[in-house]
Amino acid sequence: MEPNVTVQLRQYKHDDLPEIRQTLIDVHADAYADQMDDPFVQRFPGFVDHWGGNPGFSCLIGWDGSEPAGFAYGAPATAGSEWWREHVTEEPENPSTFSLSELMVRPKWRKTGAAEQLHEALLASRDEALAVLLVDTTHPRVQALYESWQYRKVGERQPFPDSPVYAVMLRSLSPALSRVSTTDG
Repeated sequence: MEPNVTVQLRQYKHDDLPEIRQTLIDVHADAYADQMDDPFVQRFPGFVDHWGGNPGFSCLIGWDGSEPAGFAYGAPATAGSEWWREHVTEEPENPSTFSLSELMVRPKWRKTGAAEQLHEALLASRDEALAVLLVDTTHPRVQALYESWQYRKVGERQPFPDSPVYAVMLRSLSPALSRVSTTDG
């Protein structure tokens, strides 16, 4: 693939999960082909069902012709229970949050701009004030990529006993919002 290939984006919601579930699982299997023996990686279909079961679920799949190049999905956090709050010292004026659960691009389309295209398009239509995501701490280049997209690390967490330790990354979706103070400094 050449850099800056534009994929055709299609948006899907909660009710579309039966239609797109297998596509998400197939993209994941390709993206993690070398890690499919990891029990945590094998749990991905359950995570798809969990996130897709949220009425606010929003997903974009990038298509290159009839092939899925990648996807991004997430859902709004439940008001008052935004788990990232334990990592900040000051409550933001508007804590409404979109939780970006997955951004995944198949190897053939990596380094083409598809990831940023999916990411920015998914967040562009959000009404929430903030976006949050987790990045495996053993992948500093991925963390640096998100930092280049205006995220900043506010802490670390391991959400499941068998999961990696993740960097908790937060981004303002409104230019008018002031910087959130973090417990990390």
